[in-house]
Parts: sequence; structure tokens; C-alpha cells
Amino acid sequence: MKRTNKMSDSVAGFGSGASLGGKVLQYRNKQNIYKQGTPAYTLFYIQAGGVRLTTRTKNQSSAVTAILGVHDFFGELCLAGYPLRMSTAVALTASSIRTIKKTKMLQMLRKKNKTSNALVAYLLSSVKNYRDHVANLLTSSAEQRLARVLLRLAHLEKNGRAVAEIPVISHQVLSEMVGTTRSRVNLFMNRFRRKGYIEYDGGLEVRQSLRKALRG
Repeated sequence: MKRTNKMSDSVAGFGSGASLGGKVLQYRNKQNIYKQGTPAYTLFYIQAGGVRLTTRTKNQSSAVTAILGVHDFFGELCLAGYPLRMSTAVALTASSIRTIKKTKMLQMLRKKNKTSNALVAYLLSSVKNYRDHVANLLTSSAEQRLARVLLRLAHLEKNGRAVAEIPVISHQVLSEMVGTTRSRVNLFMNRFRRKGYIEYDGGLEVRQSLRKALRG
């Protein structure tokens, strides 16, 4: 499973993403943004809301491969020459998403400025993040993997903000990301809440203290 492609430090200065160009579209909860196998001419930047990516392989059911939030890009594989979408993207909640043409983004990447440097840094860090995520899957318990997913969704990097809020995600989706059962996710979430690591109040509030769950 792919790590959510974060570059919060690099793109925080983009704000609404206006410097990226393109146009902003509004998506309803559970609305398809694109489907696996369709032509890939654009990439996307999330300004508000969240997105779930799922991938289907031959003779296999769809699997959740990423949950993305504000300041995340997705569909970026088109920049690497992939002509078709490798996954299906669906809005997790009402979302505001900037759509940027591949040709426009490639022009930006060729320039030597703050924006192009941030984008290149993101693409490079994405490879490292994927490698780190695979290592975590092999060495962490299901409870630790869930904690890592929540911290990533909240953009809570080590020594960063104390607390952040994300859209509430179903335990079924979380179980698919973590690789465990829905009942175990429910058990872990209740445990996190009792310990004060998370809180529900409209959205899902994730606290930096959740890192204590990573210590095993």
C-alpha cells in the first residue's frame, strides 16, 4: 500500500494553489474524480476535503492504496509518462480540488524557481516515503500501522503541530489501508480515544501524542 503522498512542508506556501494554475472543481462526497484505465492528461491538488485512491488488479477486488488530504497532489504519475490512470480516485467528503494540465505542470518543472523546486522535492520524497511505508508494513503491528495512517492524514510530522483535524473516515476504509479487520480498527480507535490521542467532534481530531502508540 502506498503512503499518502505528503509534501505539506514544501507546498504549504502554495495556499490555495493559485500559483499552480488550472481550475478549481467541487466534488461531492463519494463522487468519482477519475477511474482506473482512463487517459491521464491532468494532475490534481487538494485545497479542501480528501480523496481515496483504490487500485484493482486482474481477478482481484479493489484495494485502498492511499488516503489523501489538503496540500496533497495525486494523478502525478502522468508526469512520468503513464498514459492511463493507475487507480480510481473518489472524494472522501465534499472537496475542492485544483485540476492542472500535464503540459502546464511540465513547463513549471523546467523552470528554476521556488514552485518548481518544491514540486521536484515532492516527487523525490514520494519515492522515499513509499519505501519507508513498505518497511513499516513489514515491521509494525496493526495498531502501530493505524497510528501511522492517522498521523499522516493529519500532516502531523514529528516535532510539528500538537493537534490537527481530518475528515472522519469509515473504519472499513481504515481497515483496508492498515491490512486488518474492521473490528480491530474499532478496538484500536476506542483505545486511542480513551488515552486522549484522538477525539471525535464533527471531524476527527488527531493529536501529536498518538506517536506514543508507535513505541510498542
